[in-house]
Amino acid sequence: MFYFAYASNLNRKQMSERAPNVKARYSATLPNHKLVFAGWSRTWRGAVASVLQSGGDKVQGGLYEVNEQDLERLARYEGPEYTTAKVCVFRDTGETVDAITFVRRRHNDEGKPSAEYLASIKQGYIDWGLI
Repeated sequence: MFYFAYASNLNRKQMSERAPNVKARYSATLPNHKLVFAGWSRTWRGAVASVLQSGGDKVQGGLYEVNEQDLERLARYEGPEYTTAKVCVFRDTGETVDAITFVRRRHNDEGKPSAEYLASIKQGYIDWGLI
Protein backbone atom coordinates (compact mmCIF):
# COMPACT_ATOMS: atom_id res chain seq x y z
CA MET A 1 0.00 0.00 0.00
CA PHE A 2 1.03 3.61 -0.48
CA TYR A 3 1.37 6.25 2.22
CA PHE A 4 1.23 9.92 1.15
CA ALA A 5 3.62 12.02 3.24
CA TYR A 6 3.32 15.82 3.15
CA ALA A 7 5.22 17.27 6.11
CA SER A 8 8.09 16.09 8.33
CA ASN A 9 7.53 12.49 7.19
CA LEU A 10 8.88 13.59 3.82
CA ASN A 11 12.23 13.73 5.63
CA ARG A 12 13.77 10.40 4.62
CA LYS A 13 16.09 10.19 7.63
CA GLN A 14 13.14 10.64 9.98
CA MET A 15 11.09 8.07 8.08
CA SER A 16 13.88 5.49 8.19
CA GLU A 17 13.90 5.85 11.99
CA ARG A 18 10.12 5.71 12.38
CA ALA A 19 9.32 3.00 9.83
CA PRO A 20 12.44 1.11 8.74
CA ASN A 21 10.81 -0.98 6.01
CA VAL A 22 9.26 1.86 3.98
CA LYS A 23 10.39 2.46 0.43
CA ALA A 24 10.34 5.93 -1.10
CA ARG A 25 8.62 5.65 -4.49
CA TYR A 26 7.21 8.77 -6.19
CA SER A 27 6.60 12.44 -5.65
CA ALA A 28 2.90 13.24 -5.78
CA THR A 29 0.33 16.00 -5.43
CA LEU A 30 -2.86 15.95 -3.37
CA PRO A 31 -5.38 18.15 -5.19
CA ASN A 32 -8.02 20.35 -3.57
CA HIS A 33 -6.23 20.44 -0.22
CA LYS A 34 -3.99 22.92 1.57
CA LEU A 35 -1.31 22.52 4.20
CA VAL A 36 -2.25 23.90 7.63
CA PHE A 37 -0.56 23.98 11.03
CA ALA A 38 -2.57 23.28 14.16
CA GLY A 39 -2.34 22.00 17.71
CA TRP A 40 0.80 21.83 19.78
CA SER A 41 3.57 19.24 19.75
CA ARG A 42 5.88 18.89 22.73
CA THR A 43 8.36 17.14 20.45
CA TRP A 44 8.44 19.97 17.92
CA ARG A 45 7.54 22.78 20.36
CA GLY A 46 4.91 24.23 18.07
CA ALA A 47 2.00 23.52 15.79
CA VAL A 48 2.18 20.54 13.45
CA ALA A 49 1.01 20.01 9.89
CA SER A 50 -2.18 18.59 8.50
CA VAL A 51 -4.08 18.84 5.25
CA LEU A 52 -7.48 20.41 4.88
CA GLN A 53 -9.85 20.30 1.93
CA SER A 54 -9.59 23.50 -0.08
CA GLY A 55 -10.85 23.74 -3.64
CA GLY A 56 -8.21 24.67 -6.18
CA ASP A 57 -5.26 24.29 -3.80
CA LYS A 58 -2.76 21.43 -3.77
CA VAL A 59 -0.25 19.84 -1.43
CA GLN A 60 3.00 18.41 -2.70
CA GLY A 61 4.37 15.31 -1.07
CA GLY A 62 5.80 11.87 -1.54
CA LEU A 63 4.54 8.32 -1.80
CA TYR A 64 6.13 5.64 0.30
CA GLU A 65 5.36 1.97 -0.09
CA VAL A 66 4.50 0.70 3.40
CA ASN A 67 3.39 -2.52 5.04
CA GLU A 68 0.79 -2.77 7.81
CA GLN A 69 3.45 -2.94 10.54
CA ASP A 70 5.11 0.29 9.44
CA LEU A 71 1.75 2.03 9.01
CA GLU A 72 0.96 1.07 12.63
CA ARG A 73 4.34 2.47 13.72
CA LEU A 74 3.61 5.71 11.93
CA ALA A 75 0.17 5.90 13.55
CA ARG A 76 1.81 5.63 16.99
CA TYR A 77 4.16 8.50 16.14
CA GLU A 78 1.29 10.63 14.85
CA GLY A 79 -0.68 9.96 18.02
CA PRO A 80 -4.40 10.14 18.79
CA GLU A 81 -4.71 13.65 17.34
CA TYR A 82 -4.45 12.12 13.85
CA THR A 83 -6.58 9.67 11.93
CA THR A 84 -5.97 7.92 8.63
CA ALA A 85 -7.69 9.08 5.48
CA LYS A 86 -7.87 7.56 2.02
CA VAL A 87 -6.74 9.98 -0.65
CA CYS A 88 -6.21 9.96 -4.39
CA VAL A 89 -2.99 11.69 -5.42
CA PHE A 90 -1.37 12.43 -8.76
CA ARG A 91 2.17 11.49 -9.73
CA ASP A 92 4.07 13.91 -11.96
CA THR A 93 3.23 11.54 -14.85
CA GLY A 94 -0.46 12.30 -14.31
CA GLU A 95 -1.15 8.79 -13.05
CA THR A 96 -3.55 8.61 -10.10
CA VAL A 97 -2.59 6.59 -7.05
CA ASP A 98 -4.79 5.62 -4.09
CA ALA A 99 -2.99 6.15 -0.79
CA ILE A 100 -3.38 6.51 2.95
CA THR A 101 -2.37 9.67 4.78
CA PHE A 102 -2.72 11.07 8.29
CA VAL A 103 -5.00 14.03 8.99
CA ARG A 104 -5.50 15.91 12.26
CA ARG A 105 -8.90 15.33 13.79
CA ARG A 106 -9.24 19.06 14.60
CA HIS A 107 -8.08 22.08 12.63
CA ASN A 108 -9.73 24.87 14.61
CA ASP A 109 -6.65 25.40 16.76
CA GLU A 110 -4.29 26.70 14.09
CA GLY A 111 -0.89 27.77 15.33
CA LYS A 112 2.69 28.53 14.44
CA PRO A 113 5.18 25.72 13.74
CA SER A 114 8.67 25.84 15.22
CA ALA A 115 11.71 26.67 13.12
CA GLU A 116 13.04 23.15 13.82
CA TYR A 117 9.85 21.56 12.48
CA LEU A 118 9.87 23.72 9.36
CA ALA A 119 13.54 22.79 8.80
CA SER A 120 12.62 19.09 8.95
CA ILE A 121 9.84 19.66 6.39
CA LYS A 122 12.19 21.64 4.16
CA GLN A 123 14.74 18.81 4.29
CA GLY A 124 11.97 16.45 3.20
CA TYR A 125 11.14 18.65 0.22
CA ILE A 126 14.83 18.61 -0.69
CA ASP A 127 14.99 14.80 -0.23
CA TRP A 128 12.10 14.39 -2.71
CA GLY A 129 13.41 17.00 -5.17
CA LEU A 130 10.34 19.19 -4.63
CA ILE A 131 12.46 22.33 -4.09
